[in-house]
Amino acid sequence: METHVKVIEQQPPRFLPQSLTQASAADGGSRYRWKVLLASVLGYAMDGLDMLILSFVMTAIIGAFGLTLAEGGLVATVTLIGAVLGGYGFGILADYIGRVRVFSLTILVFSVFTGLTAFADSFLELNIYRFLAGLGLGGEFGIGMTLVTETWPKEKRARATGAVAVGWQLGVVAAALVSAYVLPAFGWRAVFLVGAVPALFAAWARYGLAEPLIWLATQAKKKALQAKIAAKLPLTAEEQAFYNKTTKFPLLHLFADRRTATTTLALTVMTSVQNTGYYGIMVWLPTVLMKQHGLTLNKTSMWMVATVLGMILGIAVFGYIADKIGRRPTYMAFQLASAAAVWVYANLSDPLHLLIGGAILGFFCNGMMAGYGALLSENYTTEARSTAENFIFNTGRAVGGFAPLVIGILAAQYSLSGALALLAFIYVAAAVNVYFLLPETKGKELN
Repeated sequence: METHVKVIEQQPPRFLPQSLTQASAADGGSRYRWKVLLASVLGYAMDGLDMLILSFVMTAIIGAFGLTLAEGGLVATVTLIGAVLGGYGFGILADYIGRVRVFSLTILVFSVFTGLTAFADSFLELNIYRFLAGLGLGGEFGIGMTLVTETWPKEKRARATGAVAVGWQLGVVAAALVSAYVLPAFGWRAVFLVGAVPALFAAWARYGLAEPLIWLATQAKKKALQAKIAAKLPLTAEEQAFYNKTTKFPLLHLFADRRTATTTLALTVMTSVQNTGYYGIMVWLPTVLMKQHGLTLNKTSMWMVATVLGMILGIAVFGYIADKIGRRPTYMAFQLASAAAVWVYANLSDPLHLLIGGAILGFFCNGMMAGYGALLSENYTTEARSTAENFIFNTGRAVGGFAPLVIGILAAQYSLSGALALLAFIYVAAAVNVYFLLPETKGKELN
Protein backbone atom coordinates (compact mmCIF):
# COMPACT_ATOMS: atom_id res chain seq x y z
CA MET A 1 0.00 0.00 0.00
CA GLU A 2 2.85 2.40 0.80
CA THR A 3 4.40 1.65 -2.60
CA HIS A 4 1.13 2.58 -4.28
CA VAL A 5 1.00 5.94 -2.53
CA LYS A 6 4.60 6.72 -3.49
CA VAL A 7 3.76 6.08 -7.15
CA ILE A 8 0.99 8.63 -6.85
CA GLU A 9 3.42 11.18 -5.40
CA GLN A 10 5.98 10.62 -8.15
CA GLN A 11 3.46 10.84 -11.02
CA PRO A 12 0.99 13.57 -9.98
CA PRO A 13 -0.26 14.43 -13.49
CA ARG A 14 -1.94 11.03 -13.67
CA PHE A 15 -4.39 11.97 -10.92
CA LEU A 16 -4.26 15.77 -10.71
CA PRO A 17 -5.60 18.45 -13.05
CA GLN A 18 -2.74 20.31 -14.72
CA SER A 19 -3.74 23.60 -13.07
CA LEU A 20 -3.33 22.07 -9.63
CA THR A 21 0.08 20.58 -10.31
CA GLN A 22 1.27 23.90 -11.65
CA ALA A 23 -0.18 25.79 -8.66
CA SER A 24 1.63 23.53 -6.24
CA ALA A 25 4.97 24.14 -7.98
CA ALA A 26 5.70 20.44 -7.50
CA ASP A 27 6.23 21.25 -3.81
CA GLY A 28 9.94 21.27 -4.51
CA GLY A 29 10.46 24.86 -5.64
CA SER A 30 12.53 26.95 -3.28
CA ARG A 31 10.25 29.98 -3.61
CA TYR A 32 7.16 27.97 -2.74
CA ARG A 33 8.82 26.29 0.25
CA TRP A 34 10.03 29.58 1.68
CA LYS A 35 6.60 31.16 1.23
CA VAL A 36 5.02 28.28 3.13
CA LEU A 37 7.63 28.60 5.87
CA LEU A 38 7.14 32.36 6.17
CA ALA A 39 3.36 31.97 6.39
CA SER A 40 3.69 29.33 9.11
CA VAL A 41 6.24 31.30 11.13
CA LEU A 42 4.10 34.44 11.02
CA GLY A 43 0.97 32.43 11.80
CA TYR A 44 2.55 30.96 14.94
CA ALA A 45 3.93 34.38 15.90
CA MET A 46 0.43 35.80 15.75
CA ASP A 47 -0.76 32.84 17.79
CA GLY A 48 1.80 33.74 20.46
CA LEU A 49 0.91 37.42 20.25
CA ASP A 50 -2.77 36.75 20.78
CA MET A 51 -2.22 34.33 23.66
CA LEU A 52 0.34 36.45 25.49
CA ILE A 53 -1.36 39.84 25.29
CA LEU A 54 -3.95 38.44 27.68
CA SER A 55 -1.21 37.96 30.28
CA PHE A 56 0.07 41.51 29.88
CA VAL A 57 -3.35 43.17 30.18
CA MET A 58 -4.86 40.86 32.81
CA THR A 59 -4.41 43.36 35.67
CA ALA A 60 -6.21 46.04 33.66
CA ILE A 61 -9.06 43.64 32.80
CA ILE A 62 -9.47 42.64 36.44
CA GLY A 63 -9.74 46.29 37.40
CA ALA A 64 -12.12 47.21 34.58
CA PHE A 65 -14.63 44.44 35.35
CA GLY A 66 -14.08 44.27 39.11
CA LEU A 67 -12.97 40.64 38.97
CA THR A 68 -11.37 38.48 41.61
CA LEU A 69 -8.03 36.84 40.89
CA ALA A 70 -9.85 33.54 40.41
CA GLU A 71 -12.19 35.11 37.84
CA GLY A 72 -9.21 36.63 36.06
CA GLY A 73 -7.63 33.20 35.93
CA LEU A 74 -10.85 31.82 34.49
CA VAL A 75 -10.49 34.08 31.43
CA ALA A 76 -7.14 32.46 30.70
CA THR A 77 -8.56 28.99 31.35
CA VAL A 78 -11.48 29.58 29.00
CA THR A 79 -9.04 30.63 26.28
CA LEU A 80 -7.00 27.48 26.86
CA ILE A 81 -10.12 25.27 26.70
CA GLY A 82 -11.04 26.88 23.41
CA ALA A 83 -7.51 26.28 22.11
CA VAL A 84 -7.64 22.58 22.93
CA LEU A 85 -11.07 22.06 21.35
CA GLY A 86 -10.15 24.19 18.35
CA GLY A 87 -6.98 22.18 17.88
CA TYR A 88 -8.97 18.96 17.72
CA GLY A 89 -11.67 20.28 15.38
CA PHE A 90 -9.57 22.31 12.97
CA GLY A 91 -6.92 19.59 12.75
CA ILE A 92 -9.51 17.09 11.53
CA LEU A 93 -11.06 19.66 9.19
CA ALA A 94 -7.68 20.36 7.56
CA ASP A 95 -7.29 16.69 6.68
CA TYR A 96 -10.69 16.76 4.97
CA ILE A 97 -10.80 20.08 3.11
CA GLY A 98 -7.20 21.30 2.92
CA ARG A 99 -4.34 22.71 4.95
CA VAL A 100 -4.16 26.22 3.47
CA ARG A 101 -7.91 26.78 3.59
CA VAL A 102 -8.20 25.84 7.27
CA PHE A 103 -4.89 27.48 8.21
CA SER A 104 -6.19 30.86 7.02
CA LEU A 105 -9.55 30.17 8.70
CA THR A 106 -7.93 29.60 12.10
CA ILE A 107 -6.02 32.89 11.85
CA LEU A 108 -9.19 34.69 10.80
CA VAL A 109 -11.12 33.22 13.76
CA PHE A 110 -8.65 34.18 16.46
CA SER A 111 -8.09 37.62 14.87
CA VAL A 112 -11.76 38.53 14.64
CA PHE A 113 -12.66 37.40 18.15
CA THR A 114 -9.54 38.95 19.63
CA GLY A 115 -10.66 42.23 18.09
CA LEU A 116 -14.20 41.76 19.42
CA THR A 117 -12.75 41.25 22.92
CA ALA A 118 -12.04 44.99 22.88
CA PHE A 119 -15.81 45.62 22.84
CA ALA A 120 -16.80 43.20 25.63
CA ASP A 121 -19.25 44.86 28.07
CA SER A 122 -19.53 42.05 30.62
CA PHE A 123 -17.53 39.25 32.16
CA LEU A 124 -19.66 36.69 30.30
CA GLU A 125 -19.17 38.41 26.96
CA LEU A 126 -15.44 38.61 27.61
CA ASN A 127 -15.25 34.87 28.22
CA ILE A 128 -17.29 34.08 25.12
CA TYR A 129 -14.95 36.08 22.90
CA ARG A 130 -11.85 34.58 24.50
CA PHE A 131 -13.20 31.04 24.08
CA LEU A 132 -13.95 31.64 20.40
CA ALA A 133 -10.54 33.24 19.87
CA GLY A 134 -9.01 30.20 21.56
CA LEU A 135 -10.60 27.92 18.96
CA GLY A 136 -8.53 29.55 16.25
CA LEU A 137 -5.41 29.67 18.40
CA GLY A 138 -5.44 25.93 18.99
CA GLY A 139 -6.00 25.06 15.36
CA GLU A 140 -3.17 27.11 13.87
CA PHE A 141 -0.12 25.29 15.31
CA GLY A 142 -0.57 21.82 13.85
CA ILE A 143 -1.78 22.98 10.46
CA GLY A 144 1.14 25.34 9.97
CA MET A 145 3.54 22.57 10.97
CA THR A 146 1.84 20.15 8.57
CA LEU A 147 2.19 22.61 5.71
CA VAL A 148 5.91 22.95 6.34
CA THR A 149 6.64 19.24 6.75
CA GLU A 150 4.74 18.38 3.57
CA THR A 151 6.70 20.86 1.49
CA TRP A 152 10.25 20.87 2.89
CA PRO A 153 12.82 18.14 2.11
CA LYS A 154 13.28 15.42 4.71
CA GLU A 155 16.91 16.33 5.45
CA LYS A 156 15.87 19.85 6.57
CA ARG A 157 12.50 19.02 8.09
CA ALA A 158 13.36 19.55 11.78
CA ARG A 159 15.16 22.80 11.05
CA ALA A 160 12.15 24.06 9.09
CA THR A 161 9.69 23.21 11.88
CA GLY A 162 12.18 24.76 14.32
CA ALA A 163 11.86 28.03 12.42
CA VAL A 164 8.08 27.82 12.89
CA ALA A 165 8.57 27.24 16.63
CA VAL A 166 10.65 30.43 16.83
CA GLY A 167 7.52 32.23 15.62
CA TRP A 168 5.93 31.79 19.06
CA GLN A 169 8.87 33.52 20.73
CA LEU A 170 8.57 36.38 18.25
CA GLY A 171 4.91 36.63 19.20
CA VAL A 172 5.85 36.84 22.89
CA VAL A 173 8.19 39.74 22.12
CA ALA A 174 5.51 41.43 19.98
CA ALA A 175 2.95 41.04 22.78
CA ALA A 176 5.35 42.66 25.25
CA LEU A 177 6.05 45.58 22.90
CA VAL A 178 2.40 46.15 22.00
CA SER A 179 1.38 46.06 25.66
CA ALA A 180 4.23 48.34 26.71
CA TYR A 181 3.40 51.06 24.18
CA VAL A 182 -0.34 50.71 23.54
CA LEU A 183 -1.65 49.83 27.02
CA PRO A 184 -0.43 52.96 28.87
CA ALA A 185 -1.51 55.31 26.09
CA PHE A 186 -4.80 53.82 24.89
CA GLY A 187 -5.91 51.20 27.43
CA TRP A 188 -6.38 47.43 27.35
CA ARG A 189 -9.13 47.47 24.73
CA ALA A 190 -6.79 49.01 22.17
CA VAL A 191 -4.31 46.17 22.76
CA PHE A 192 -6.92 43.64 21.65
CA LEU A 193 -7.73 45.74 18.59
CA VAL A 194 -4.09 45.41 17.55
CA GLY A 195 -4.54 41.66 17.97
CA ALA A 196 -7.15 41.76 15.18
CA VAL A 197 -4.59 42.84 12.57
CA PRO A 198 -3.59 39.24 11.68
CA ALA A 199 -6.95 38.91 9.89
CA LEU A 200 -5.30 40.70 6.97
CA PHE A 201 -2.55 38.10 6.94
CA ALA A 202 -5.18 35.33 6.79
CA ALA A 203 -6.39 36.68 3.46
CA TRP A 204 -2.84 36.66 2.09
CA ALA A 205 -2.23 33.12 3.31
CA ARG A 206 -5.45 31.88 1.70
CA TYR A 207 -4.89 33.34 -1.73
CA GLY A 208 -1.10 33.30 -1.84
CA LEU A 209 -0.50 29.60 -1.15
CA ALA A 210 -1.39 26.38 -2.91
CA GLU A 211 -2.15 23.13 -1.11
CA PRO A 212 0.78 20.70 -0.75
CA LEU A 213 1.03 18.31 -3.68
CA ILE A 214 1.06 15.24 -1.41
CA TRP A 215 -2.38 16.20 -0.03
CA LEU A 216 -3.77 17.05 -3.46
CA ALA A 217 -2.59 13.71 -4.85
CA THR A 218 -4.23 11.78 -2.03
CA GLN A 219 -7.52 13.65 -2.45
CA ALA A 220 -7.51 13.24 -6.24
CA LYS A 221 -6.90 9.49 -6.00
CA LYS A 222 -9.66 9.13 -3.41
CA LYS A 223 -12.13 10.99 -5.63
CA ALA A 224 -11.14 8.85 -8.61
CA LEU A 225 -11.88 5.71 -6.61
CA GLN A 226 -15.19 7.16 -5.39
CA ALA A 227 -16.17 7.79 -9.01
CA LYS A 228 -15.20 4.22 -9.85
CA ILE A 229 -17.35 2.91 -6.99
CA ALA A 230 -20.27 5.12 -8.09
CA ALA A 231 -19.98 3.63 -11.58
CA LYS A 232 -20.14 0.16 -9.95
CA LEU A 233 -16.72 -0.80 -11.22
CA PRO A 234 -14.68 -3.24 -9.13
CA LEU A 235 -11.62 -2.06 -7.19
CA THR A 236 -8.40 -4.00 -7.01
CA ALA A 237 -7.31 -5.20 -3.58
CA GLU A 238 -4.70 -2.43 -3.51
CA GLU A 239 -7.24 0.23 -4.48
CA GLN A 240 -9.70 -1.03 -1.86
CA ALA A 241 -7.03 -0.88 0.84
CA PHE A 242 -6.10 2.66 -0.19
CA TYR A 243 -9.76 3.73 -0.25
CA ASN A 244 -10.48 2.22 3.16
CA LYS A 245 -7.45 3.96 4.63
CA THR A 246 -8.17 7.39 3.20
CA THR A 247 -11.89 7.40 4.07
CA LYS A 248 -11.39 6.36 7.68
CA PHE A 249 -12.12 9.08 10.29
CA PRO A 250 -8.73 10.80 10.75
CA LEU A 251 -8.59 10.44 14.54
CA LEU A 252 -8.92 6.66 14.24
CA HIS A 253 -5.59 6.55 12.39
CA LEU A 254 -3.83 7.52 15.60
CA PHE A 255 -4.97 4.25 17.21
CA ALA A 256 -5.13 2.03 14.12
CA ASP A 257 -3.02 -0.75 15.65
CA ARG A 258 -1.02 -1.47 18.78
CA ARG A 259 2.23 0.00 17.49
CA THR A 260 0.58 3.21 16.27
CA ALA A 261 -1.39 3.59 19.50
CA THR A 262 1.83 3.16 21.50
CA THR A 263 3.53 5.83 19.40
CA THR A 264 0.56 8.15 19.91
CA LEU A 265 0.78 7.60 23.67
CA ALA A 266 4.54 8.25 23.68
CA LEU A 267 4.16 11.47 21.70
CA THR A 268 1.32 12.65 23.94
CA VAL A 269 3.50 12.10 27.01
CA MET A 270 6.25 14.14 25.35
CA THR A 271 3.99 17.09 24.48
CA SER A 272 2.44 16.96 27.95
CA VAL A 273 5.87 17.23 29.57
CA GLN A 274 6.84 19.99 27.12
CA ASN A 275 3.80 22.10 27.99
CA THR A 276 3.98 21.32 31.71
CA GLY A 277 7.56 22.53 31.82
CA TYR A 278 6.86 25.62 29.75
CA TYR A 279 3.79 26.81 31.65
CA GLY A 280 5.21 25.83 35.02
CA ILE A 281 8.48 27.68 34.46
CA MET A 282 7.17 30.77 32.66
CA VAL A 283 4.27 31.34 35.05
CA TRP A 284 6.03 30.77 38.37
CA LEU A 285 9.73 31.58 37.96
CA PRO A 286 9.21 35.38 37.82
CA THR A 287 7.42 35.06 41.17
CA VAL A 288 10.32 33.03 42.54
CA LEU A 289 12.77 35.68 41.38
CA MET A 290 10.86 38.53 43.00
CA LYS A 291 9.68 36.91 46.22
CA GLN A 292 12.45 34.48 47.12
CA HIS A 293 15.44 36.23 45.57
CA GLY A 294 14.28 39.83 45.94
CA LEU A 295 14.81 40.81 42.31
CA THR A 296 13.13 43.98 41.09
CA LEU A 297 10.62 44.00 38.23
CA ASN A 298 13.29 45.38 35.89
CA LYS A 299 15.72 42.59 36.73
CA THR A 300 12.94 40.04 36.38
CA SER A 301 12.21 41.45 32.92
CA MET A 302 15.91 41.00 32.07
CA TRP A 303 15.55 37.37 33.14
CA MET A 304 12.57 36.99 30.80
CA VAL A 305 14.56 38.43 27.88
CA ALA A 306 17.53 36.15 28.59
CA THR A 307 15.26 33.13 28.86
CA VAL A 308 13.47 33.88 25.57
CA LEU A 309 16.82 34.38 23.81
CA GLY A 310 17.94 31.04 25.23
CA MET A 311 14.76 29.45 23.90
CA ILE A 312 15.33 30.80 20.38
CA LEU A 313 18.95 29.59 20.34
CA GLY A 314 17.89 26.21 21.74
CA ILE A 315 15.26 25.77 19.01
CA ALA A 316 17.82 26.53 16.30
CA VAL A 317 20.38 24.11 17.73
CA PHE A 318 17.84 21.35 18.37
CA GLY A 319 16.51 21.46 14.80
CA TYR A 320 20.02 21.22 13.35
CA ILE A 321 21.08 18.31 15.57
CA ALA A 322 17.81 16.41 15.07
CA ASP A 323 18.29 16.56 11.30
CA LYS A 324 21.89 15.38 11.62
CA ILE A 325 21.81 12.57 14.20
CA GLY A 326 18.13 11.73 14.59
CA ARG A 327 15.05 12.59 16.63
CA ARG A 328 15.38 10.09 19.49
CA PRO A 329 18.93 10.85 20.67
CA THR A 330 18.36 14.61 20.37
CA TYR A 331 15.17 14.50 22.43
CA MET A 332 16.68 12.29 25.12
CA ALA A 333 19.75 14.52 25.40
CA PHE A 334 17.67 17.70 25.72
CA GLN A 335 15.22 16.10 28.18
CA LEU A 336 17.98 14.92 30.49
CA ALA A 337 19.74 18.28 30.18
CA SER A 338 16.42 20.00 31.03
CA ALA A 339 16.11 17.86 34.16
CA ALA A 340 19.59 18.89 35.27
CA ALA A 341 19.00 22.55 34.39
CA VAL A 342 15.75 22.77 36.36
CA TRP A 343 17.27 21.04 39.38
CA VAL A 344 20.35 23.27 39.42
CA TYR A 345 18.34 26.43 38.79
CA ALA A 346 16.07 25.77 41.75
CA ASN A 347 19.15 25.99 43.99
CA LEU A 348 20.71 29.17 42.58
CA SER A 349 20.66 32.47 44.46
CA ASP A 350 23.18 34.86 42.86
CA PRO A 351 21.39 37.32 40.46
CA LEU A 352 23.97 36.86 37.71
CA HIS A 353 23.75 33.08 38.00
CA LEU A 354 19.97 33.32 37.82
CA LEU A 355 20.21 35.37 34.63
CA ILE A 356 22.61 32.98 32.93
CA GLY A 357 20.73 29.98 34.30
CA GLY A 358 17.49 31.32 32.85
CA ALA A 359 19.01 31.36 29.37
CA ILE A 360 20.31 27.81 29.81
CA LEU A 361 16.93 26.72 31.14
CA GLY A 362 15.16 28.20 28.12
CA PHE A 363 17.72 26.66 25.75
CA PHE A 364 17.04 23.08 26.82
CA CYS A 365 13.44 23.16 28.06
CA ASN A 366 11.99 24.99 25.08
CA GLY A 367 14.56 24.06 22.45
CA MET A 368 12.68 20.79 22.02
CA MET A 369 9.79 22.70 20.41
CA ALA A 370 11.82 22.60 17.19
CA GLY A 371 11.24 18.90 16.68
CA TYR A 372 7.56 18.29 17.36
CA GLY A 373 6.27 19.41 13.97
CA ALA A 374 8.63 17.04 12.15
CA LEU A 375 8.28 14.18 14.63
CA LEU A 376 4.47 14.18 14.64
CA SER A 377 4.26 14.44 10.84
CA GLU A 378 6.66 11.56 10.27
CA ASN A 379 4.65 9.10 12.35
CA TYR A 380 1.33 9.51 10.50
CA THR A 381 0.12 9.48 6.90
CA THR A 382 -1.30 12.35 4.84
CA GLU A 383 -4.96 11.61 5.51
CA ALA A 384 -4.44 12.05 9.28
CA ARG A 385 -1.29 14.19 9.58
CA SER A 386 -2.95 17.48 10.54
CA THR A 387 -5.24 15.67 12.98
CA ALA A 388 -2.23 14.02 14.63
CA GLU A 389 -0.31 17.30 14.91
CA ASN A 390 -3.16 19.15 16.57
CA PHE A 391 -4.67 16.33 18.63
CA ILE A 392 -1.40 15.26 20.23
CA PHE A 393 0.06 18.71 20.83
CA ASN A 394 -3.18 20.19 22.15
CA THR A 395 -3.74 17.23 24.45
CA GLY A 396 -0.29 18.03 25.82
CA ARG A 397 -1.34 21.66 26.12
CA ALA A 398 -4.42 20.62 28.10
CA VAL A 399 -2.30 18.58 30.52
CA GLY A 400 0.33 21.30 30.76
CA GLY A 401 -2.34 23.87 31.53
CA PHE A 402 -2.70 22.32 34.98
CA ALA A 403 1.00 22.84 35.77
CA PRO A 404 0.65 26.31 37.35
CA LEU A 405 -2.16 25.00 39.59
CA VAL A 406 -0.27 21.86 40.66
CA ILE A 407 2.93 23.80 41.33
CA GLY A 408 0.97 26.36 43.32
CA ILE A 409 -0.56 23.62 45.48
CA LEU A 410 2.84 21.99 46.06
CA ALA A 411 4.40 25.37 46.83
CA ALA A 412 1.85 25.92 49.57
CA GLN A 413 2.95 22.66 51.22
CA TYR A 414 6.70 22.96 50.63
CA SER A 415 8.37 25.84 48.78
CA LEU A 416 8.03 27.32 45.33
CA SER A 417 11.61 26.45 44.42
CA GLY A 418 11.09 22.91 45.69
CA ALA A 419 7.89 22.54 43.68
CA LEU A 420 9.65 23.70 40.51
CA ALA A 421 12.51 21.28 41.17
CA LEU A 422 10.00 18.45 40.85
CA LEU A 423 9.80 19.31 37.14
CA ALA A 424 13.22 17.68 36.83
CA PHE A 425 11.68 14.28 37.44
CA ILE A 426 9.10 14.60 34.65
CA TYR A 427 11.86 15.40 32.16
CA VAL A 428 13.68 12.21 33.17
CA ALA A 429 10.41 10.28 32.75
CA ALA A 430 10.01 11.80 29.28
CA ALA A 431 13.49 10.60 28.27
CA VAL A 432 12.67 7.07 29.45
CA ASN A 433 9.43 7.27 27.48
CA VAL A 434 11.33 8.19 24.29
CA TYR A 435 13.90 5.42 24.77
CA PHE A 436 11.36 2.61 25.15
CA LEU A 437 8.36 3.71 23.09
CA LEU A 438 9.31 6.08 20.29
CA PRO A 439 10.56 4.93 16.86
CA GLU A 440 13.27 6.85 14.99
CA THR A 441 11.91 8.71 11.95
CA LYS A 442 14.88 10.75 10.71
CA GLY A 443 14.96 10.76 6.90
CA LYS A 444 11.52 9.18 6.57
CA GLU A 445 9.59 9.84 3.36
CA LEU A 446 6.09 11.16 4.01
CA ASN A 447 3.27 9.08 2.51
